[in-house]
Amino acid sequence: MTIDWFILAPAAFFAGMVDAVVGGGGLIQIPVLLSTFPQTAIPTLFGTNKVSSIAGTAASLWRYARAVQIPWRLVLPATAAALLGAWLGAAVVAWISREAMRPLVVVMMLTVAIYTFLRKDLGQVETHESRPSDPWWGALFGLLIGFYDGFFGPGTGSFLIFGFVRLFGMDFIRASASAKVINTATNISAIGFFASHGPILWAVGLTMAVCNLAGAQVGTHLALKHGAGFIRKAFLGVVVVLIGKQLLDILH
Repeated sequence: MTIDWFILAPAAFFAGMVDAVVGGGGLIQIPVLLSTFPQTAIPTLFGTNKVSSIAGTAASLWRYARAVQIPWRLVLPATAAALLGAWLGAAVVAWISREAMRPLVVVMMLTVAIYTFLRKDLGQVETHESRPSDPWWGALFGLLIGFYDGFFGPGTGSFLIFGFVRLFGMDFIRASASAKVINTATNISAIGFFASHGPILWAVGLTMAVCNLAGAQVGTHLALKHGAGFIRKAFLGVVVVLIGKQLLDILH
């Protein structure tokens, strides 16, 4: 089997860079993997994508944690609940078609994009201090996002960032850093799931992981250097692309 590294390596690098800032790296890696390995089973390719992605996500988390104060009291309950939610979401797939979610997801993404665009000050600064109830609300938020990720998935990173900004008053930098904690945990869970449901292309995944990690370093550097305004613009760009992709999938 001939592997076109001139396509896979740049795709993994760019995916890592985008994912480090606002999430959405899967939008880049998964289509490239599907076109490069058209005869390979979907669980194998999705697992390979996660092997690549987790390297960049973990590296971004490490760099963010050194530069940004992550609100662990909120984020850790949200992460634990997200793992449970992802398992529940994956289980529900057996009874409900994922395709039924697409129109609803488009509406939610349009709402997020319009709200963020109109609120120029959204996520530019912290809007409130930590509240005693935040861990409980964080757990509920993590459960819902985890469920969505396990059941459907597209835009999970963007929904995480928007939720942390809108519901918990974070700026975009801290929201992006907090989202990486949950992303790392759910990626580990997903790798375990896909590895148990079919072979993973470990050589491909690990090689792409190196490129993804390099891209994540560049993306995290740009995010920390240019601040919340840069992340807001990148966030809007990724959400618009996600909306376009879901609309195309509906039309097809």
